[in-house]
Amino acid sequence: MTSTNSTSAIIPDLLTLTAATVPNTQVLLSKATDIQRDSLSENGRISTSKLEENQTAAHGLSWLATYSQALTQMQAWAEKLQADGNFNETNQLVHQIAFGEYLSQISGGIPMSQGEIIRIQDLGLTPEDRAEFVSPAVQTLMDLGNSPTARARLAVLLEEGQANTTLETSGLDEELEMVREQFRRFAQEKVEPYAHDWHLKDELIPMEIIEELAEMGVFGLTIPEEFGGFGLSKASMVVVSEELSRGYIGVGSLGTRSEIAAELIICGGTEAQKENWLPKLASGEILPTAVFTEPNTGSDLGALRTRAVKDGDEYAVTGNKTWITHAARTHVMTLLARTDAETTDYKGLSMFLAEKTPGTDEAPFPTEGMTGGEIEVLGYRGMKEYELAFDNFKVKTDNLLGGVEGKGFKQLMETFESARIQTAARAVGVAQATLDVSLQYALDRKQFGKSLINFPRVSGKLAMMAVEIAVTRQLTYFSANEKDAGRRCDVEAGMAKLLGARVAWAAADNGLQIHGGNGFALEYKISRILCDARILNIFEGAAEIQAQVIARRLLSKAN
Repeated sequence: MTSTNSTSAIIPDLLTLTAATVPNTQVLLSKATDIQRDSLSENGRISTSKLEENQTAAHGLSWLATYSQALTQMQAWAEKLQADGNFNETNQLVHQIAFGEYLSQISGGIPMSQGEIIRIQDLGLTPEDRAEFVSPAVQTLMDLGNSPTARARLAVLLEEGQANTTLETSGLDEELEMVREQFRRFAQEKVEPYAHDWHLKDELIPMEIIEELAEMGVFGLTIPEEFGGFGLSKASMVVVSEELSRGYIGVGSLGTRSEIAAELIICGGTEAQKENWLPKLASGEILPTAVFTEPNTGSDLGALRTRAVKDGDEYAVTGNKTWITHAARTHVMTLLARTDAETTDYKGLSMFLAEKTPGTDEAPFPTEGMTGGEIEVLGYRGMKEYELAFDNFKVKTDNLLGGVEGKGFKQLMETFESARIQTAARAVGVAQATLDVSLQYALDRKQFGKSLINFPRVSGKLAMMAVEIAVTRQLTYFSANEKDAGRRCDVEAGMAKLLGARVAWAAADNGLQIHGGNGFALEYKISRILCDARILNIFEGAAEIQAQVIARRLLSKAN
């Protein structure tokens, strides 16, 4: 690829310029929030019916807030790198392009999905508000930030191997980078060479992989040391999840099962339950699965109908569940069921640590009182998805989480921050995998006498992948750091998940486009990555639900 002069690509006084624009996004967000709060309130409170009637504006507010926070965190990242002497050409280009593109989208239209663009006027903002937002600094970055020259130069650095888009743009401390490198090597040696075959054959991830992950401490990463875990940070969990998902999302998601189960027990379990279950989860002696969703409820968990009726020292569970990941060969289910038959909302739900016998290929669900069948899926195949039916399935009363009925929904809500942070990390890993395979293909594939990367619309796609991966990565790290600091971060975690899922899908879609017809062939890895990326916008809260949650919290905080 023809070299592009770096001097002409980078805007002078870049950090000063980008710093000047961050308050503009925050002021615009504040105005939009006030307008939406006034529009959606009734008797001084946010009206649920008005919020649903005006979803486009409310969800657009969530996206504007996500962009504002993303640019805030990119500025913090860049300033840290500058202070450490690491704000090199690659990082400057990533930073500049991110600001140029995201400021332009705030001004002209933020894509919530491929066919849904939220514009300033949709939020009730006026042309005068937009004019105030577009300060000279904002205008300069919109005009010059994401220029063809800047994208071309970043693509040159990608081609030359000078832009390691994981390590070079992470900004993490040395200890976390060592953790990253350890799991990157594992993924390269034990996962990447085999992942596509597992996908094509629709096979479960081999138990040997799970056993090695257990030895490496993946399942006890954030479990306190007193219960057999490593007691590490959520930031370390993010790094591990990202690198394993870069190898294969199924492997990166194995830790999610234990993370959710452990968080439930840590936050809501009795001391006896903690002492019994946490060491087994941490060591990988037992594998858990989350059993929440039902066929007719989807994201409306408060409407669950599966019943758990107390009978002496046991509960009898009856009902149906669906989209249960890794259900067959696990040992314990975090099972959400209704214990108060008089309720029709979340108040009557309880959480159980329901024990089961791991199944085999011949008998996937040998435990009395439960049956199940596999749901065939496009991607995310390595743990398989199942429908489950319970008919007088027995759970010991000692396995009622926390020992008190009616706390299940609240207990589950306490895990959502960690689950969404981890999902954002998986999204970063999937997007990074796309960049890895697409860059290699663009270098190797020749058309009209030159490599694909020499065509601007190909190199531009690769450059934007690198930029948006860096943006989502910083937003995800920020949410993890907030969690580690003990601060409420449901909004921040939701933003990271919301943006990460869109970035992963956009990257995979563009990656397949770079592959052309070959991308549509099952033999190429990008076909798998595209299928895997699509689920990220659905599980752990669909994008629409996620935006609704963020909007309600933003508007409530405004009150």
